[in-house]
Amino acid sequence: MTQPYPGPHQGPRPYQGPGPYQQGPYQQGPYQPLPYRPVGPQFRPLRAVAIVSIVLMGLTVLAAVVQCVLLWRSYDEVKRFVYGLLSDEEIERGVQSIAGTGPFLNLVSYLLLGTAIAFVLWLWRARENVDFLYSPFAPQPIVPPHRLHRRVPGWVVGAWFCPIVQFWYPLQVVEDVVRASEPVSRPGAARSGRIRTLLYGWWASWTGFWVILLGGGTVATVGLIIWIVRVVELADSSDPDSPYVDIYDLQDYMVHVALGVDIGFTVATVLLIVAGVAMALLMLQVGDWQRVQSTPPPPVQDYVQPLAPPQYAPRQQHPGPGFPTYGP
Repeated sequence: MTQPYPGPHQGPRPYQGPGPYQQGPYQQGPYQPLPYRPVGPQFRPLRAVAIVSIVLMGLTVLAAVVQCVLLWRSYDEVKRFVYGLLSDEEIERGVQSIAGTGPFLNLVSYLLLGTAIAFVLWLWRARENVDFLYSPFAPQPIVPPHRLHRRVPGWVVGAWFCPIVQFWYPLQVVEDVVRASEPVSRPGAARSGRIRTLLYGWWASWTGFWVILLGGGTVATVGLIIWIVRVVELADSSDPDSPYVDIYDLQDYMVHVALGVDIGFTVATVLLIVAGVAMALLMLQVGDWQRVQSTPPPPVQDYVQPLAPPQYAPRQQHPGPGFPTYGP
């Protein structure tokens, strides 16, 4: 009885693994390709960020309205304080009231800062989504008919802080995102009257809000400094007759400044409301457009003509046994 020669290796065979494609000591089992992950821009929905930004806008507007009401309620006390008609107790209550409004003013500032951060985050994502929609990775890749962006991505954040250009660069960034988010099925939707009204209405009211806010604060500060300087000059003057008349003029001037501040802040609050409503509607519209563009089209199925049922000729019955048949 003979046995096949096993070769020079007589010991147990090494472990070969469970698969049929064992080709080396580092590969166990059949070849399994790694999951494909495309490298490039990806679409991220904007709804969650938009809702957070809109809620913060609403809270900021509400805080500004409350602050506006407080300014008008304190206008009479400001006049009496300027003319020196307040008693010591009223002055002490006024100081405590002003000190108590500090946390509220800080809350308004924090809300405004949070709104700005949420909006810039939404704008950054919206721009990245635009790059995705016009890339080969999109479900419906299309060739842009025009240049998508007039500014590089860094201007999405820097345009709001850079002097001088901050009056038109942010508008260009938002306008490019809105224009590029336009659905392919609705050409010209981004240039409609409604969208243009929301876009330019938002920018005009937002710019006017900051101009009035900063300008009114500057005027009030400069007016207070002028008042203090002139009072000091009158106190050092040697003329005993003129100071009283000049002080009365300064008091009237400060009352007018206080009235101007209240009016200016009221107008700024109205502009802030307009800007918040316009931008909220614009953000929701852009989010809907991008969501539609990112949805893959339904698969197209070829129409197959249904086959007609087969037609069979009637079968001739056999007459049975005993009857003659004719024909084959």
